[in-house]
Amino acid sequence: MTTLPYIGRFAPTPSGYLHFGSLVAALASWLDARAAGGRWLLRMEDLDPPREVAGAPAAILKTLERYGLQWDGEVVYQSERHAAYQQVIDRLLAQGLAYACTCSRKQLEPYQGIYPGTCRNAGHSTQDAAIRLRVPELRYRFEDRVQGTYAQHLGSESGDFVIRRRDGLYAYQLAVVLDDAWQGVTDIVRGADLLDSTPRHLYLQELLGLPQPRYLHVPLITQPDGNKLGKSYRSPPLDADQAAPLLVRALRALGQRPEADLAHGSVDDVLRWGVEHWDSGAIPPVRTVAEAQLE
Repeated sequence: MTTLPYIGRFAPTPSGYLHFGSLVAALASWLDARAAGGRWLLRMEDLDPPREVAGAPAAILKTLERYGLQWDGEVVYQSERHAAYQQVIDRLLAQGLAYACTCSRKQLEPYQGIYPGTCRNAGHSTQDAAIRLRVPELRYRFEDRVQGTYAQHLGSESGDFVIRRRDGLYAYQLAVVLDDAWQGVTDIVRGADLLDSTPRHLYLQELLGLPQPRYLHVPLITQPDGNKLGKSYRSPPLDADQAAPLLVRALRALGQRPEADLAHGSVDDVLRWGVEHWDSGAIPPVRTVAEAQLE
């Protein structure tokens, strides 16, 4: 069996600036690609303009450059890929694999995120409606490189999921699968908050005849109140003047063991050490790591 050349990617959402949790995920992805002699692509997941912060895309690129995380090739913007997403949706609708859903959020509140199939056979018009993908009553299982075996029954634990929102915006679940395949991504390294989404991605890959990448989900960094570091919690953006010490801290969050004095070196020194000593098997096989533990 021929092994494809490694292609990894980092795909931030411009709903805010990069924070320490973003850095941990980006660094893990970059190191995994570079240690394998592979390429590292950058994709801006700008699917939701109402949530986008003005200037965030440019700020994200600038921060990655200041932290030495240089990408290969041109940046891909999902906002320029709408035609490709719609083409697939049209095909799925024509094949009866997707359908229009007019359910409101209020109607679905009692079901705790698991769609009950209300509109499955209603035959609604696609105008002013979300588009949902029919899921099979099957359990999808995969082997995560850090988290181990993960399985989810799509019918009972997910239900038919949205691939285009009622407001016409394309859903992450569809776009990420299509773009990873289009870019030839072989290895996906991302936060453990997306572990639950992966079985849906596996089903879409199978349905569309797309290759299945390898997955590695790194722990999320949590704040003292238990919330994950993230844009919605106004986590502080990365300080450009603290690049080397924050990279060392991110290495520790990933279970690596850099020398303490590395924090006083240059960004290049830290990244060189990271590539030479990268051990994905040392990443903690947990979903969260408290930021306070890294002090």
